[in-house]
Amino acid sequence: MSAEIEVELVQVVFDETKDQQTIRLREKNGSRSFQIIIGTHEAVEIHRKLLGRTAPRPLTHDLIGQVLHITGSEIERVVVSDLRNGTFYATIYLSLVNGETAPVDARPSDAIALAIANNCAQRLFVMEHVFDELSHG
Repeated sequence: MSAEIEVELVQVVFDETKDQQTIRLREKNGSRSFQIIIGTHEAVEIHRKLLGRTAPRPLTHDLIGQVLHITGSEIERVVVSDLRNGTFYATIYLSLVNGETAPVDARPSDAIALAIANNCAQRLFVMEHVFDELSHG
């Protein structure tokens, strides 16, 4: 079974000539890092939250965070869980009010944006086999 490796978001890169932007994740206790191509909307949302800026009205990631809070759920962690055919997959693990943990399939960009929007940026992980796949590319 593959281990979860703690990572941190170290960079959001904007390229105004493209509709795709990138984020860079780096292993917290190591030297491995990689980029994930994300949409402009998600990159703007992540960047806005990192700067501590709020939108005049709740955006999608803010809204989901409010729903989690109202229902007594919280983000336990976000895991970049797989890389298949060049596409990254993520799982958001929610701690539910009944004490159970519920995995939710998500795009990494949405999962990371949601984590950042809800002050959970310190709970980002990548499965070891994803790093292995990237190194054997």
